[in-house]
Amino acid sequence: MTAVHPRRPTAGVVPALAALIGLLVVLTGCGGAPHKPAPATADPAVQHLLDTHAAAVRGHDEQAFLAGIDPRSTRFLAAQRRMFGNLAQVPLADWSYRLVRTDAFPLPPEAAADGTRRTAAEVQLRYRLSGYDAQPVVSTSYLTLTRRAGHWYLAADDDGASAGRRSAVQLWDQGKVTVVRGTHSLVLGLGDTATLRGYAADADQAVPQVQHAWGRAGWPGTVVIEAPRTLDQLGALLAANPADYQGIAAVTTGELGGSAQAPADRVIVNPAAFGELSPFGRQVVLTHETTHVATRLATTTHTPLWLSEGFADWVAYRDSGRTAPEIAPELAKDVRAGDIPAALPTAADFRPTSSGLAQAYEGGWLAGRMVADQWSPDRLTALYRAAGTDASLDSVLRGQLHLSSAAFTARWRTYVRQELG
Repeated sequence: MTAVHPRRPTAGVVPALAALIGLLVVLTGCGGAPHKPAPATADPAVQHLLDTHAAAVRGHDEQAFLAGIDPRSTRFLAAQRRMFGNLAQVPLADWSYRLVRTDAFPLPPEAAADGTRRTAAEVQLRYRLSGYDAQPVVSTSYLTLTRRAGHWYLAADDDGASAGRRSAVQLWDQGKVTVVRGTHSLVLGLGDTATLRGYAADADQAVPQVQHAWGRAGWPGTVVIEAPRTLDQLGALLAANPADYQGIAAVTTGELGGSAQAPADRVIVNPAAFGELSPFGRQVVLTHETTHVATRLATTTHTPLWLSEGFADWVAYRDSGRTAPEIAPELAKDVRAGDIPAALPTAADFRPTSSGLAQAYEGGWLAGRMVADQWSPDRLTALYRAAGTDASLDSVLRGQLHLSSAAFTARWRTYVRQELG
């Protein structure tokens, strides 16, 4: 299950662009559901091919890499040659493949027309970036393999698409990757170097802010940013409809569940939307996303969205000097009209089609701000960590703040009225 935290600019940070809103979305298309290991009857030469292919990537051996591609699959061969070149600057600590299963999808009828033996394989790619990933990033590919003259070859990665088995897309599938290193950041991008350096500079400012709020334990104090060139490329990386992310400035991906074995997070920037932000807005976005990276191990399906997003916004705006109405303009407008929210934002309020999406994020931010103001920042952090456990939210609130859920909500409603009225 891949959690994605997008940040979308609306009105106020720059003209017609203010408070940042987003959504926690669960995508299943990237990693896929778990499957049984490949059957014992599978030809071990298939895994050997994958191992040889991976060793060629690790060894920067293009000739050996291309030797594993079916020479008759000219389009796939050309794409793999480009991909290998696109990877040249990426600092890989490891790269490996694991055969999950064969017969993973139905092959097109025309594939058997020439009598060549073929198999449809589900394969896991596992890679780590040197100096940044303690655990591998795992993605799934659906590959067609052909057997010729006693040897297996990779022949295609798109035959399973018609059956809903789409191979995950990586940044290096989309173009030549330029790498920029910051003090606390690594940027992998398809754009110009000057823009990528700007991302690194913003991330380098974000990391100390997050460390100040969250602490240093549980995360490495670094952030990896991926920067595609277009909105369509962003959608492909997320296995999502690009239109859903048109106004979103950045997205954080990562695994929920509070496991140290979960794959590393990536902050993916939408260059068009991000470029519309002011310097302040850009800093807020990357600080918010870096907070999601830092808190990932403590964030589970038990963590309410108002707390997850509200805490990230509280960290991002903590030292901004902006007033509550400036940060929460949509909710302030409602409050001035006498419309005080009756309850904390629910998961439904964070849906992209929700008419109160901005208010949901602003309400979450005010909830976090209230805890930090009326108790302490340390108490807010403790509340966040406790909320990710198996305990009910009511018991967490009682344990951390000595308030029931109802009493906490009533106190928050009063705080919203006082701060925005």
